[in-house]
Amino acid sequence: MTSDAFKAWLDAYKRAWETRDPGAAEVLFSEQAVYLETPFGDPMRGRETIRAYWEHVPRTQDDVHFHYEVLAVAGEAGIAHWWASFVRVPSGKRVHLDGIAAVTFDGDGKCQRFREWWHKRDG
Repeated sequence: MTSDAFKAWLDAYKRAWETRDPGAAEVLFSEQAVYLETPFGDPMRGRETIRAYWEHVPRTQDDVHFHYEVLAVAGEAGIAHWWASFVRVPSGKRVHLDGIAAVTFDGDGKCQRFREWWHKRDG
């Protein structure tokens, strides 16, 4: 994994989230990917499960904005600081997130393991 390749993956992740496109999110992950949204939550396993998670996003979020900064790339892994905001559906309240993502890739540039830690601020 190179810094440019990690940035390209994060750009695709950004587009998938901001356009709320489950198919665009799904193709970023390997068939056996593991996705941990929070450190203590149950991991989502497999691309179909990840797609189901991303199918839920358009029903709960609108006006999504995602930004990131690559912190490090080593071997097949990258770490990024990210921040996002969106309007919660149906309440209409804006939510702000600030987080870190640790992403491990396979040889084809697909995510094998996605772990994130984030904090939320409402309003």
